[in-house]
Amino acid sequence: MAYLDAASTEPLHPAARDAFMAALEAGWADPARLYGTARRAQMLLDQARADVAEILGARPDEVSFTSSGTQAIHLGVLGTLQGRRRIGRRMVTGAVEHSSVLNAAAAHEREGGEVETAGVDITGRVDAGAFAAALSRPGTALACLQTANHEVGTLQPVPEAAEAAQAAGVPLLVDAAQSAGRLPVPGGWSVLTASAHKWGGPAGVGVLAIRKGTRWRSPYPEDEREHRRVPGFENVPAIVAAAAALRARAAEEAEEGPRLSALVERIRREVPRLVPDVEVIGDPVRRLAHLVTFSCLYVEGEALLTELDKSGFSISSGSSCTASTLRPSHVLEAMGVLTHGNVRVSLPRGVSESDVDRFLAVLPDVVRRIRSSLGVH
Repeated sequence: MAYLDAASTEPLHPAARDAFMAALEAGWADPARLYGTARRAQMLLDQARADVAEILGARPDEVSFTSSGTQAIHLGVLGTLQGRRRIGRRMVTGAVEHSSVLNAAAAHEREGGEVETAGVDITGRVDAGAFAAALSRPGTALACLQTANHEVGTLQPVPEAAEAAQAAGVPLLVDAAQSAGRLPVPGGWSVLTASAHKWGGPAGVGVLAIRKGTRWRSPYPEDEREHRRVPGFENVPAIVAAAAALRARAAEEAEEGPRLSALVERIRREVPRLVPDVEVIGDPVRRLAHLVTFSCLYVEGEALLTELDKSGFSISSGSSCTASTLRPSHVLEAMGVLTHGNVRVSLPRGVSESDVDRFLAVLPDVVRRIRSSLGVH
């Protein structure tokens, strides 16, 4: 089975596995206590925090660990809005942000807040000028922008947005889930979020970094853990493993990034040549190295993924609908591109060229069979 869904979850990095097993022995105790085993756990937690902070461009005391990237975003969005409530109730976000950002924005609206959504072009990129104009309006308490889109890989204009946010005195929350460990984190952020399982760490560890001087108030009852930002007992072994994976992934990127980018470029070039009526989506140049998305006309995304699974490929789709909503991807809708028959290929570290060869060999026949079953020739 060829796993080609790293944008959902990167396979556990060997460095993470080794660190996790070692930390199970040394870091199982409560790091908030004063006895020896607890102090060892606290030392492991402190070192992991320092390692993550260094790679993300933060101070260790600005970094807190959460139970997921989604929780980090919810705390970052709602906590910053709560902390700046006296300044205003406006929030600005891009149309293609992760659903956790949009869901937090919807909760803010239900509480009487205002949300302005900046549209994107056909590549999925937010217009930097329009985003800057939106966050500069009076009463803006928070602006949110991802480093790169999780469905189509397009890089967002975070440096320009950060410059505009600093000029307007508005904190910028940057969702770095898809890029942390793969690309340098852009500066200028006030709040940063990330998720360990996206870079090869274990699931269940998120990162919330809040710059000193950023007004923030927890939307939860206060807890003494994690700088009073995140309630609950820290999973020290998982956090240690997450930090180890991030260090290893960042160290490998100089070699692995260009290799994956070349494989993705091959997919971008070959799929339209091999399969008729295909639209490759996202920016062809300013993009994540490991991710490519395309849509096949006259094909349902779910049927395509099922047949590819039978052929030995674990692949995701940006347009998979649920039985309850029957709604396609909000990202593809905002871009104004084809939403049906969508395939997102995201290459994990170590993927072989032969896996890509086999995928390109299998895909045309799979699409042809599905179209034929629908009477499309």
